[in-house]
Amino acid sequence: MTKPTLKAVLLSPQRELGDRPLVVVGPSLGTSTLLWSQAGGLLGNAFDVVAWDLPGHGVSPAATEPFTVAELADAVVELVDSISPGARFHYAGVSLGGAVGLQLGIKHGGRLKSLSVQCSGAKIGTPEGWLERAETVRSQGTPVMIEGSAQRWFAPGFMEHEPERSSRLLHTLRDADRFSYAFCCEALAGYDVRAELGSITVPTQALAGELDKVAPPSLAKEIVDGITAGGGTANAATLAGVAHLAPFEAPGHVAELLRTLITWAESNGAGQ
Repeated sequence: MTKPTLKAVLLSPQRELGDRPLVVVGPSLGTSTLLWSQAGGLLGNAFDVVAWDLPGHGVSPAATEPFTVAELADAVVELVDSISPGARFHYAGVSLGGAVGLQLGIKHGGRLKSLSVQCSGAKIGTPEGWLERAETVRSQGTPVMIEGSAQRWFAPGFMEHEPERSSRLLHTLRDADRFSYAFCCEALAGYDVRAELGSITVPTQALAGELDKVAPPSLAKEIVDGITAGGGTANAATLAGVAHLAPFEAPGHVAELLRTLITWAESNGAGQ
């Protein structure tokens, strides 16, 4: 296992970083920073918004060795340090990106100001399912996942209403490195932090899509229950009409929920 290398895209306007709170946003498997382009843009005047890509997706180089979700979290901290050494930051992530967020809260809580875990869980799917998907993609390539991912990612009717945007995101999946995608699947196969949720002390929100079959609202509740049982502060919200990619399907709603969390965290001392 080795820590992969991650690259990022600035979603807020080009300016000197540091005058505004730093917000780091993470992707779902098979997507890219495009997932956050609209929601990040809505937050860009008030915050410095940086989106990172998974290995072999978007602007990040392909991985050559397996890695764990915890090592992805280490790589996010290294990425932040390359942008603003030692900076504390707000974090939001979707699905695998949300799993990385939970690992950040567990392992790097001192670096976080707030945490938004979206369409994700402390355990997602089954190890067998992820390992089977890894083998399929290794042998057949990522295009084999497009039809199934389109059904999982978007609520019914979304692709018809947003054909250009949804097509662009599916092209990200098509263009992803098959071996890096498989490594991500294997990382998810070994991922289960349910017993560690109580160690998360950073203010946390768990967002779920009402129509999400991958990470239903019950997983958001499990996150909140685990964190609050340990004495942490967490709340859950369910987004109506949304499936698995909340910031892509409902960018305005997600941006407002994030703005509320970040503003609260800053005003309650997280920014100190």
